[in-house]
Amino acid sequence: MPALVATHSGPFHADDVLSWALLRTFLDPDAELLRSRDQDALDKADVVFDVGSIFDPATRRFDHHQQDYTGTLSSAGMVLNWLEDEGRVSSELAAILRDRVVDYVDAVDNGLRTPDTGVPCFSQMVGVFGSGCSTLEDFDAAFRRAGDAAQNLVAGFATELSERKAGEAAVVSAMEAAAAAGSNLMFLSRYHRWKHTYFANGGANHVTEFVIHPGVDGRWRSVAIAPKPNSFAQKRSFPASWGGLRDDALSEVTGVPGSLFCHKNRFIAVFESRAGLLEAMARFDLIIGPVPV
Repeated sequence: MPALVATHSGPFHADDVLSWALLRTFLDPDAELLRSRDQDALDKADVVFDVGSIFDPATRRFDHHQQDYTGTLSSAGMVLNWLEDEGRVSSELAAILRDRVVDYVDAVDNGLRTPDTGVPCFSQMVGVFGSGCSTLEDFDAAFRRAGDAAQNLVAGFATELSERKAGEAAVVSAMEAAAAAGSNLMFLSRYHRWKHTYFANGGANHVTEFVIHPGVDGRWRSVAIAPKPNSFAQKRSFPASWGGLRDDALSEVTGVPGSLFCHKNRFIAVFESRAGLLEAMARFDLIIGPVPV
């Protein structure tokens, strides 16, 4: 039987929307939602959040509005802690969720942080979903729409972690192959989220300067590696003469047919084939050492 999950009716905030998304993602994807302030109805729910004046994980009650609660969590932080304690969210994923969205939502909801109106953020975006509502039914429908968006975000963080972990071995292996060959090229047989693993394994001081991999369209990409995480610089950039060119214009400069694109900031270049990409890079002395197999 699906879990009955309850929160308050009427206007909503980011914390109750996020709580609903977390529960639907990690507790029960088929959970039924009840939005009400009727205590008898709330008492029948399996999980209650952001309403009810009770914080008791043992009975699955997660409200933070009562005077005897003096912590800094909103319902979102309470629910996430419980899901982690129950083993439904790994500690690694819980840490990512806190860092990327939950701690911020907690702080905004409790008045510990004021959103910057000039910077789009989760809390403000959730608030927009409630615009134009004038009845409880309107707010219920808007809450569900906001919840769908929030669930996509939460699921995206989970997928991102899964992909990163799956690619860790491939990235480390590619780094080792490049180092063994003395090459500045790191090859991936398919695209992986490589930056976190790369820099976590000494990438800032690694011999590699370019990551080369096929795209989902079958075309090949070479990405200039930054000297450190979150930097927009490159250890080695593509030539100034390539910057901003496409197709025939780029092919004319590289001398290689099938040259498709180079970003104006010279951090990525796309070619029709792996051979063409390597030929163009070799012509402009971008390759150091042998090409790893």
